[in-house]
Amino acid sequence: MDGRREDTPRETAPHGAAPYRTAGRTVPEPGTGPDRAAGTAAREAAAPYGTGVAVREAGPGDAVSGVRPRWVALPESTGEVAALLRHAAAHDLAVVPVGGGTKPHRGLPPERCDLMVGTGRLDGVPEHAAGDLIVRVMAGTTMGTLAAVLAERGQRLCLDVPDGGATVGGTLATAEAGPLRFRYGTARDLLIGVTVVLADGTVARSGGKVVKNVAGYDLGKLFTGSHGTLGVITEAVFRLNPVPPVRRWVVAEPPASDWPSDPSGDALDALAGLLAASPAEPSAIEADLPGPGREPSLAVLVEGTAAEERARAVRDLLDGHCPARVTDEAPAWWGVPPGEETLLELRFPPGRAGGALRAVAAGVLPARVRGSVASGVLRAGLPSGVAPPEFAGFVTSVRDGLAGLGGRLTVVAAPPALMTAVDPWGPVSALPLMRRVRERLDPDRRMSPGRLPGGM
Repeated sequence: MDGRREDTPRETAPHGAAPYRTAGRTVPEPGTGPDRAAGTAAREAAAPYGTGVAVREAGPGDAVSGVRPRWVALPESTGEVAALLRHAAAHDLAVVPVGGGTKPHRGLPPERCDLMVGTGRLDGVPEHAAGDLIVRVMAGTTMGTLAAVLAERGQRLCLDVPDGGATVGGTLATAEAGPLRFRYGTARDLLIGVTVVLADGTVARSGGKVVKNVAGYDLGKLFTGSHGTLGVITEAVFRLNPVPPVRRWVVAEPPASDWPSDPSGDALDALAGLLAASPAEPSAIEADLPGPGREPSLAVLVEGTAAEERARAVRDLLDGHCPARVTDEAPAWWGVPPGEETLLELRFPPGRAGGALRAVAAGVLPARVRGSVASGVLRAGLPSGVAPPEFAGFVTSVRDGLAGLGGRLTVVAAPPALMTAVDPWGPVSALPLMRRVRERLDPDRRMSPGRLPGGM
C-alpha cells in the first residue's frame, strides 16, 4: 500500500502516464540501470498522490486541445486545490484547470500539461443571501444547477450562458455572457467577490467575503477571461436580480430581400439604436443573420412590469420598418452560438454592426452571424470542412475590416488544424500589461502555459 488516493471515473479507465516532462519540454524516458532508476524515482516524486487529493493517471479522453496530461486530480475544497498547486510548484508541473469540459475546442493547446485539475467536485452553493440578492457558489457548480437553486427563491444570475452544463468557474475563466449582457453587463459586472488559488498554492480572496487579498489587484476582473493562466478559481460571489414575472419577445422575420433594407447593414444599426434608446427599456436586442438568401431575424426581449404593453410599443416601432409579432417564447436561435466546431467573436463599438457585417461578407466564406447588435458583440460560425489556408484568409480579411471600425476578431473555437493556422487572438493592445500581471502571479508560467496572447 502506498497511501495513494485514486479516483477512476467509469467513462475513463486509467492509462499509462504521458511522456516524462521537465522544464517545459518532453524528454525520453531513461533507458536502463541507474538512469532509469533515477528517472523512475523523480517521476514518482512528482506524482501528486501524496497530497491527499483524488488523483489518477490520465487517459486519452483527458486531452486538453490535443495535449494529454500525466495526471488528473479531482479536489473537493479550496484547501485541496492549494495542496495540489503547492506540489506542482515544488516539482515544476504545468497545471491546466478544467471545468465542465463543455468547450473541448476552445482556445490554443497548452504548451505542456502535467496535471489537470478538474473542478467538478468543487460544487455547491454555501450561501444564498436572498434578502441581499447575493450568492456564494463553488466554482465547479454547473450554471444549470445554480439557476435552479436561485429560481427557488425567485432570483437569477443574469449571465444566461447557453450551456447549462458549463461550470461557474469555466464561465468566468472564458468570460461567457449571453443576450442579457445588454442590460445587466457581463461576468465582470456581476461578480463581487472571488476566491482563487495562485500558482504557488497561495489562497487569495478579493471583493465580497474578503479574508486575504493580493494588494493592488482586482482578482475578479483579472481572472475573468484568464483561461486558467493565473490560477484556479474555487469560489465566486455574485450580485443577483429577481426573476421577472413576465417576459415577452418581439420578433421580426422579414424576407431576406427586405432585411436589412440596404446591403450595407446601416439600416440595422439605425434600428438597433432606436430600440436601445426606446422607453420600453429592452433587456436584450439580438439578431440572427444566416447569410445570403436565408431569412434573418431580429428579436427584442422585454421583461418585468407592464412587459406586455412595452412589448407592443416595441412591435409598433418595428412595424415602421418591417412586420413584427409579440410572443412569450424566445426564438429557437436565441442565445445559441451560431457554430460550435468553428466559432469567431467580433467586437466593435456599438452602432457599427453594419461595418462588421460588411467585413464578414468580404471574407467570402459563408458565415452565420448572431449576437447583440446593440452591444457590439457578434459571433460568426463557419461550416465544417474549411481548409486552413481558406480559414486563415478569412480571418485576416475580417480582421482588416474590423480594424477600421476600432474592432477586433478572436477565434473562440476551431479544430486544431485551423486554430494553429492563425493567431487566434490577433493584435492585443493590453499585451504588455497582461505580461506584467502574469509575471507577478505566475512567474514560472506553470498555469496553462501558452493559452493566452503572445504565448503567455
